[in-house]
Amino acid sequence: PGRTQFKVLIKALSPKEVARIYTPRPLDRNDGTFLMRYRMYGSVTKGLKIEILYGDQHVAQSPYILKEPVYHEYCDCPEEDPEVWQDVMSCPSQEPQITEDFISFPTIDLQRMLKEIPAKFSQTRGAIVHYTILDNRIYRRSLGKYTDFKMFSDEMFLSLARKVRLPDVEFYLNVGDWPVEHRKANETPGPIPVISWCGSVDSRDIILPTYDVTHSTLETLRGVTNDLLSIQGNTGPFWENKTERALFRGRDSREERLHLVKLSKENPELLDAGITGYFFFREKEKELGKAQLMGFFDFFKYKYQVNVDGTVAAYRFPYLLLGDSLVLKQDSQYYEHFYIGLKPWKHYVPVKRNLEDLLEKIKWAKENDEEARKIAKEGQQMARELLQPHRFYCYYYKVLQKYAERQASKPEIRDGMELVPQPDDRDSVCSCHRKKTLREDL
Repeated sequence: PGRTQFKVLIKALSPKEVARIYTPRPLDRNDGTFLMRYRMYGSVTKGLKIEILYGDQHVAQSPYILKEPVYHEYCDCPEEDPEVWQDVMSCPSQEPQITEDFISFPTIDLQRMLKEIPAKFSQTRGAIVHYTILDNRIYRRSLGKYTDFKMFSDEMFLSLARKVRLPDVEFYLNVGDWPVEHRKANETPGPIPVISWCGSVDSRDIILPTYDVTHSTLETLRGVTNDLLSIQGNTGPFWENKTERALFRGRDSREERLHLVKLSKENPELLDAGITGYFFFREKEKELGKAQLMGFFDFFKYKYQVNVDGTVAAYRFPYLLLGDSLVLKQDSQYYEHFYIGLKPWKHYVPVKRNLEDLLEKIKWAKENDEEARKIAKEGQQMARELLQPHRFYCYYYKVLQKYAERQASKPEIRDGMELVPQPDDRDSVCSCHRKKTLREDL
């Protein structure tokens, strides 16, 4: 294990076509499965042949033949029929969180939102971005000065629009940390559907996958950041060789994190916790000390991972689940889009909000090693299912689709909106077979 040599060969089906394709070594997930990734820097019109060899033998139903045109990431060639696209992408027919989020919004009054949202949210929070998607083009205006994170939503909407024709839709995205709509459905006036990256039990925001996992999906094989796929091939030693302690590293963004460090000092045989940067509680640095930064892959040298909220939900949770350590998750009012698919004691071990039972839960895990290992494995398998790249695209599309169905009037390009252009693609060939010729237009 860990030393098996696979060979992956990817080439254009037609000998007349050549495409630059980056294929790193497959990731060994240490459980008999491997992840094979590739990134294209050019498109092919006749299709691709993918061969996966172990020695000289084809394995895993190799070779794979993709007979249709295959486009690189920046090729603007959307599928005109969203049903066909969703079928090809194996999108689930239902996403429970989306169904739940839209219960409060049987109809969406764009005129009311146009009057209310800039006045209500942009002054105090200053992190709202107003989007209109019309004819598969993305337009937006920023409401407030804390909207830099729109670069993540811009990139995802543009990427989605290159793959499938999006519905005409007008909406407001909160790119700040906290959910913003706290009115109940039976209040007058009722809540309005602001889209956010994080939900809470006392808010009515519609949730998208966080900017963090969105960026991770877009960044795969493009940069040097930890992404949701690379982590799966870097989960540390096998379970029996991991350090039998719980680990936490992070900033001081919540008081419970400081409490973790105190617990760690008092119980070093159970817990290794450290604050890597002080911002909110700088006066505590002298007392608690500052821990050195750790590479994320090194987290998985430990059997147990403590997940404590930051300013909102801790966005490392999906990454921790994808490792093969047991996640001890603090009870939280906050959630991400996929939490609804997880169950305590099946996919993770719950810990009280004030952490008073954390040490007891670590001891339980040490005394019940096989059960702890089983929960860790179940959590990992569920995360692998829910956090696949295609599921994020499906989720984004379904939110836009549901939203568009409920609009009471037609979306418009409002004053102050600017077009968010698709990236320039002069470096790679992109001849879209779906685009009509001039003769067909006539």
